[in-house]
Order: sequence, then C-alpha cells, then structure tokens
Amino acid sequence: MTDYSKVERLALCDLFDQLGPDQPTLCDGWNTHDLAVHLYVRESDPIAGPGIMIPALADTTAKRSAQTKAKYSFTELVDKVRNGPPTFSIYSFPGLGHNLNTTEYFVHHEDVRRAQPDFTVRELPVAQQKGLWGAVKLGAKAMTRKAPTGIVLRLPNGTEAVAKKPTEAGSVTLTGEAAELVLFCFGRQSVAKVELDGTPGAVERLQAASFGF
Repeated sequence: MTDYSKVERLALCDLFDQLGPDQPTLCDGWNTHDLAVHLYVRESDPIAGPGIMIPALADTTAKRSAQTKAKYSFTELVDKVRNGPPTFSIYSFPGLGHNLNTTEYFVHHEDVRRAQPDFTVRELPVAQQKGLWGAVKLGAKAMTRKAPTGIVLRLPNGTEAVAKKPTEAGSVTLTGEAAELVLFCFGRQSVAKVELDGTPGAVERLQAASFGF
C-alpha cells in the first residue's frame, strides 16, 4: 500500500528545491525556508519538537529553530527532510510516523503550492482521499475546537461526520473532497475548495475565524 505521507514529503521537497528559500507559504509569517526548519525540527529535535504543540515550551522551540536555521543552509535542511526522520524519532516508528504525517505533509505541501499565484487543485488518488478522510474525521474535533460555529463535514457522496456540535452561532456544513476538508479544518479556509451551507452570519464568522493546528 502506498504511503502517501512519503509521497507528499518527497513532492514538497522537490517543490522546495524548485522555488528556493524565500517564497511565501500559507503559514503566517513563514517563507519556504522557515517551513523547512519547522519540518526538520518537528521530527529531529526532541527538545524543540514538543513546543510546536505545547505553548509553554514555544520559546524553546523558537530559539532552537533559529539556531537550526543559522546552522544549516536551506538546501541542507531540504535534504534532511527528504531523507526522513532519524532512527530515534517517534516519526520513524513503523505505522506511527505514517499516521502522524498523513495530514502534516499534505497540508504543508499545499501551504507552498497554494501560496503561489498560479496554483491548481490536484486530483488525488482515491486511496489518498480515503486516508485523508479517515484522518480528518479522527482529528477534526481537536482542530476545530476554537471554531465559532458548529461544523459538519460532508463528502460529495453525502457521507458526513460532525466535527463540532452547534454553538450559539449555529452550525455550518462543509461539502468537498476529503483533501479540501482537511485544509479547511487546518485553518486554510481561504484556499479550501468547499461549499459552505449555513446562515450568512455563521458562514462569515467561520470563514474569518482562526483555528486549526
């Protein structure tokens, strides 16, 4: 079975090589060099990695990320990311690394692709869309916990999953391919190709909100 986390990793690294270190991404304040630092630190620095998810440790992550950026060139970082995590990393464990990276590398690949003015929406393999649907169903509650409205995820075939129960602001149904729902739930609302069904106020609030990882 194809490991699409590795497919996306390699495709992203190829795109890094093509674009260089100074191109924009959808990650607020980060260019392609900063994103490469993030990916390397996440998998390869056990001291800095936890601060990506734990706010209390964020200063340590920022400091060590700056040190990493100063130590390695962009090309070196891209090569390190392309070669995968070191053996001591949890991301190298069979199965676990795949599960942790299914959405990570897809989203960050799109963070670079869709920051470019001429981007197109890719037609992904059915198996990859299925994996992304499983991932977004599993992680959506955490990703959308700060959303101002309820959220229902719906595939084009009508399959649904509740990401967040309705709030006082109501609920919005998002319809689109699994990949687009993943991007929306990761806070990339401006580029996710989904249809939103809800009251105008609820839709507007959800589109403008900051949430995701």
